Parts: sequence; structure tokens; C-alpha cells
Amino acid sequence: YNHVMKIIVDADACPVKAEIIKIAKKHDIEVIMVCDTAHVISDDYSKVITVDKGSDSADFKIINISKPGDIIVTGDYGVAAMALSKGARTLGNSGVIYTNFNIDSFLAQRHLAKENRRKGGRFTNIKKRTSEENINFTGSLIKLIHSK
Repeated sequence: YNHVMKIIVDADACPVKAEIIKIAKKHDIEVIMVCDTAHVISDDYSKVITVDKGSDSADFKIINISKPGDIIVTGDYGVAAMALSKGARTLGNSGVIYTNFNIDSFLAQRHLAKENRRKGGRFTNIKKRTSEENINFTGSLIKLIHSK
């Protein structure tokens, strides 16, 4: 059984779709963009799967179609953790490669942020995306592709 690697993208809020497609084309890798009905995506390379608008619809679809060896691109630590447990490799939108060794600390950060919001706290330090993040992302994706 030789599974052919795919890149599966949690596409709703993904800022690096163009970079993913460019790299995938160069390496002849299939890309599947998963999005909900609130986001319409079309490009001439990716296969697009549209799911019903619901908080976790896209997440479940991504996990259901992922296989060991696939690369999952997501900004959601929960999706990353589930994908890792299925043997997929996971990559954040800023180029962070999630692994079984670092995912717990990301999940803990998410939990703390959620607690803070529940208590009325706000985080206002959301920074604009930098070109450096795109470069980091591109480098990490190429690294994962070559580290089969």
C-alpha cells in the first residue's frame, strides 16, 4: 500500500493558498481545499470540497479524508492534533510544523486564551500578516514534502 501524499488545506481562513498551489504544482502533488459554504474558492489546480456552514464541518471533513503521510495545513490546533493522531503531518499558516512533541503546548495556549475570553479578556495584539511568515510557511511546506 503506497499512499500518494496530498496536501489538504483548511481553506476558510488560510492566507497562503497561492503559495500552497505554486509549490504543489512544482512537486506534482494533489491539493484539496476544504471550505464551508460561506467561503467560495476556485482555482484551476485544487480539488475544492465545500461543506455545510457549521462550526466543525470542515474540520471533520479534513480529518476524515486525511491519511498517514498527507500534509494538513490548518490554523486550528485541534485539527492539527487530530491529524497528527492519524499519522498526517501538519503545518500552521505561519510555517510552524506541528508535531507530537509540540502540539500539547499549542493546545494549552488555546485553552488559556479561551479561558481569558470567557472571563471577558480581550487580545488586541493581532498583528498583520508579514511577508516573513509567507517565507517561513513556504520553507516549512517544502521541508515536509521532502521529508516523506
